[in-house]
Amino acid sequence: MEIPHSSLSADSNRQSQQSKLASIINYLPHDVAIKIASLLQVRDLCALTCCSTFWRELCVSDSIWECLVRKRWPLLTSFDFPSSSSSSSSSTSSSSSADSPNFKKWRKLYIKRHVELGVRARSVEKFVEACSRSESLEVRDYLNAVETLIATRFGFEDVQRFLFNPKVNVLLNLIGVHYCLTCLGIQGDELVESLRASEISDRHVCIKWWKVGRWIYGFRRRDESHSRWVSLAYLATEDDDNVLGVLRRGTIHEVVRVQISAVGHTSTPWSYKADQL
Repeated sequence: MEIPHSSLSADSNRQSQQSKLASIINYLPHDVAIKIASLLQVRDLCALTCCSTFWRELCVSDSIWECLVRKRWPLLTSFDFPSSSSSSSSSTSSSSSADSPNFKKWRKLYIKRHVELGVRARSVEKFVEACSRSESLEVRDYLNAVETLIATRFGFEDVQRFLFNPKVNVLLNLIGVHYCLTCLGIQGDELVESLRASEISDRHVCIKWWKVGRWIYGFRRRDESHSRWVSLAYLATEDDDNVLGVLRRGTIHEVVRVQISAVGHTSTPWSYKADQL
């Protein structure tokens, strides 16, 4: 069976165009190629390294990965960043190595932190599971989990990846929202949109807190009990500072207990809990 001449011609033209395109891409000015690569997501950047030797060497350069590290983890300090110089080398050789595409310290830092934060997020999940076997979490444990995120300096992408997951406990979702509001300064529409994209914006939690009864005419009244059911999206807008304030402060001054529960949980009565302390 003979192949039509028109098909052979079309295939030849297509191959010729692809060859020209590959040639143009491989000889792009270095600054232009860097600009193109820097606009890509990490997954696309890694895929680009498979295209050619040119892109493979370019896409591992620190000029790209430094921006990715700083963007993903804005809470990192200069002490966490790799040094561009080595004590065993001269300043001239250090400068030349830092400008080299093969200088890959920032890429190694990105990969190391990505893996480390995945492990740390899992440890937080296990901690919350251990402390909330009845779907209820005391505020001291809740704040301990938040402190772990603060100490590890999670970025917004890490929170979205590891905590904004509809398959995990809603209490973990809440911890992520709290961290975004208080540490990353992300709130309002940006945070709500992220919750919606993760399909957890409508998940609800119940925050209950007890205040010591006030003294009137020498007699102390009964402890006051307060309870609020709120959605994650509602908390993300920071419209209710009363609830957020209770979560941030924990047990302090007149507040003697704070409990966070998932939907459908019936908390232990305060009087019974007080007898156990």
